Amino acid sequence: MTAPQRIVSLLPSATDLLFDLGLAERVVGVSHSCDHPRARHLPVLTRSIVDSGAPQAEIDRAVSEAVREGRALYQVDGALLDRLNPDLVVTQGVCEVCAVTPGTLQDAVRYLPGCLPAANVLSLEGRSVQGILDDLRTLADAAGVPGTGERLARQAQADWDAIRPAPQAPRVLTLEWTDPPFYGGHWVPEQVVRAGGVNVLGTPGTDSGRATWEQIEPLQPDVSVVLCCGYGLRDNVTFARDLPDLPLGDVWAVDANALFSRPALGVVRGAQVLADLLRGQPTPGLSERIR
Repeated sequence: MTAPQRIVSLLPSATDLLFDLGLAERVVGVSHSCDHPRARHLPVLTRSIVDSGAPQAEIDRAVSEAVREGRALYQVDGALLDRLNPDLVVTQGVCEVCAVTPGTLQDAVRYLPGCLPAANVLSLEGRSVQGILDDLRTLADAAGVPGTGERLARQAQADWDAIRPAPQAPRVLTLEWTDPPFYGGHWVPEQVVRAGGVNVLGTPGTDSGRATWEQIEPLQPDVSVVLCCGYGLRDNVTFARDLPDLPLGDVWAVDANALFSRPALGVVRGAQVLADLLRGQPTPGLSERIR
């Protein structure tokens, strides 16, 4: 089978993986959230119906309302997609809040003359560290570079295994949102354990979850890490400083986009940064102690 030469990525993690695989020259379009430096000149095919600059509570209300009413959170420019004429479009099926899903994509192209064949759509489904590595291999196979995918996956696994856990197993709370609070899910609990911590909320491979501060207060973690989904270090520092005055232990903020939010190879580095901060050692530009 001929390897695809024109690839559209509708999620940031896939864009990162495609560039890791050395396929930047084949990527012809991306989502509005794809912030890889080499993606900045590419056509943007999506937009969110939610204002990402709004306060967290407003974003939560808007997302909850859209989900309750069955409205897609993202819109795809079907006409532009048709003009780009990709051989492969990469989406995801993990979280309807995070990026375009296959259903939203098919709705966007249903009435266009070319109507994207289902065989040209690859949905990444990784909900764990192993799932991310499997997705990397699957994407590499679909793009015709299986050897590169296998090499990168093996190196990522070796780097993951080489992480030196923090001593004394501190109790760790991860906050994927702060107003209202959501605890980290999917691969984040694995990152905590790999770093040497005891995860106090969240189960590996399952969705992140809504909590209340009343539920969180009695947990009394030793360390709380603010890693709000979709935000870098600067924004998470702001969110961490606004946390309620509760017994949350040492409070840290991290670059969630680079290290925790995306099912890409950055999660390996994220576990290492987490292990370092559990030792009280910040990583400049990626983690910062707040209190």
